[in-house]
Amino acid sequence: MTGLTVAAVDLGAESGRVAAARFDGSRIDLEIVHRFANTPRETGGWLRWNADALWDDIAEGLGMLGGRESVASVGVDTWGIDYGLYRDGVLLDDPVTYRDAHHVEAFERAVAEFGSDRLYSATGIQLIEITALFGMLADARERPELLQAADLMLMMPDVFHNRLSGSRVTEFSVASTTGLYDLASGGWALGLFDELGLPSHFLPTVVPAGTDVGRIIGDLAVAGLSKTRVILPSAHDTSSAVLSIPNAGADTLFISSGTWSLVGVVLDEPIVTRESRLLNLTNEGGYDGRVRFLRNVMGLWVLQECRRQWQREGVDVSYERLVELADAQAPLVSVIDLNATEFLAPGDMPARIRAYCASRSIVVPATMGEIARAIFDSLALSYRLVLEDIEQLTGVPITSIAVVGGGGLNALLQQATASATGRPVVCWAKEATALGNAAAQLRSLGELDSVEQIWGVAAASTRTRSFQPQPDSRWDDAAHRLRNLERAETARRGLGDSYQELTLHHEAGRTVAPARTTREATQ
Repeated sequence: MTGLTVAAVDLGAESGRVAAARFDGSRIDLEIVHRFANTPRETGGWLRWNADALWDDIAEGLGMLGGRESVASVGVDTWGIDYGLYRDGVLLDDPVTYRDAHHVEAFERAVAEFGSDRLYSATGIQLIEITALFGMLADARERPELLQAADLMLMMPDVFHNRLSGSRVTEFSVASTTGLYDLASGGWALGLFDELGLPSHFLPTVVPAGTDVGRIIGDLAVAGLSKTRVILPSAHDTSSAVLSIPNAGADTLFISSGTWSLVGVVLDEPIVTRESRLLNLTNEGGYDGRVRFLRNVMGLWVLQECRRQWQREGVDVSYERLVELADAQAPLVSVIDLNATEFLAPGDMPARIRAYCASRSIVVPATMGEIARAIFDSLALSYRLVLEDIEQLTGVPITSIAVVGGGGLNALLQQATASATGRPVVCWAKEATALGNAAAQLRSLGELDSVEQIWGVAAASTRTRSFQPQPDSRWDDAAHRLRNLERAETARRGLGDSYQELTLHHEAGRTVAPARTTREATQ
């Protein structure tokens, strides 16, 4: 069938969009029908997503599309980690965002009480404050009655699949981000729930991407939406984005560049070893049961928060202008660890950057251009360190870098990434997440037969840009500085000095894990 339209709903941590994906048999043409802001709000002492406002925007976008043409199916992808709790089909409260301060407190308590080895070995998920594990521990401590009252937990994309179709299941890729799902065994980590004293009676059934959960119901089921199927895409936005990268594998480093940068490779099986824990690498589910082996890097969030602060101060500067100002500055003057805890929450980010640098004898960036340059250089260096760590763990040389998402439009950042890593960079679709979302739906509808065919359609639908490395020894020195900052931050968070421990681990006779290792005891 040609001339088929599906709807891809893509929610990011800063904005959302409803896209019409029109398939002509060989390529997908994307049209953003409705774009809208996504702004969390503090209520009752918790920072929450506004689920009703997001639903209203989704419904508005779908209604606009359905009023123009027939839509075969719709699927929603969002960031991972966050969840909603239900009782008798009713969402009990707006989901709490991963940036809520309660997550940090729960993280610190859990690491101190249970140890990083135990928490990591149960699921193979990177130990980072934002995961659902620490959100649920915060709920158990601060509002246990909510967990006890709930009869269903749904991840964020499935909150909206529920409103679209009444679905009560969650999709594999987004479930895998929680720190509560054991990727190696393929199920919820019930032993970890028991050990941590968490209830598990509300856990949903986990289903693969491509699952059809029924027709649109309710007021939306009119006009061009009257026969629309609700099909779960790879519902974690990064998984959908990575699906749009042709031939993604162990030798290609993907960077999904947006509010967060998710940096990794695609493997057939997870790696859950002491080495992967010490290097704080994570295993997340991908399309067709594959594994995204990666690290979460703070991404452009820090720049976004800087821009919001400057706007509060009366200076409305565009992202394009910030890139221009940064390009006029000398490179690699101020190198910072963007994953440091002080950069996680919203607030006066320029002041935090200056305080961070001053406390560590780093040149303090003063102007908007100097701050933006420090962010871009530090991001590129962060990608280099992830690349080095993944190569060490998999034993597979990484030959190229594929960038997807809005960050790919930033030529300064992409050139810095190529030069910092010494690898060529190819930037794929800006709207890669919507493209991968739509492709998964089309395969479920029988329009595409395989992942390889998805890759062919994605390539035909994308105009790429490439960047070649520009050798400069200053990147080596700067990478060393960032490595030391990361080591200090890891030790400060109670996770040990990863690289010292790893060296001692190897000296004791252990070897680096091969790429296809699924799990070894880490205790």
